[in-house]
Amino acid sequence: MAKKKEEPVPKPEAAAQTEAQTKTEPDAQPAEDKAEALEKELAAAKEAHIRTLAEYDNYRKRSTREKEAAYGDAKAAALKELLPVLDNFERALSAPDADAESLKKGMEMIFTGFQETLKKLGVEAFGEAGEPFDPNIHNAVMHLEDETLGENVIAAVFSKGYKLGDRILRPAMVQVAN
Repeated sequence: MAKKKEEPVPKPEAAAQTEAQTKTEPDAQPAEDKAEALEKELAAAKEAHIRTLAEYDNYRKRSTREKEAAYGDAKAAALKELLPVLDNFERALSAPDADAESLKKGMEMIFTGFQETLKKLGVEAFGEAGEPFDPNIHNAVMHLEDETLGENVIAAVFSKGYKLGDRILRPAMVQVAN
């Protein structure tokens, strides 16, 4: 028998390693470029996030300032409407030779002016004798048994109630019948 010459068989691991090296070396640069691009993108996103947070903080502070200013402006506007009433009281008190009749007439005029000012501000009075009692807007401080009045009817008003739109500023203090 003749001996066959053995040919060197390439090792599969060495061939695979060499092949992997040739493949990864050209791809290593694009991977680094991708990582660098992603880092830049992340930095841009972080900066945009920080800017958004700063803008929101500025918006919140501005809104708070505007709300406080609006409250002050509304308060000043309401008080400005009441100043003529105060002026009328000063004039009535400074009248040197006022008799009881002229003082009464002056007080009625001041009262009428004050009611008009409240109406201009949107304030409405409520609570009259004979109206049905509503515990949401009336405060019953007394009870009266009277057969001539209906059930849960206001018999007397001790102080009127006032509301601004749907908001109750003060409930009416009343006496309720039956």
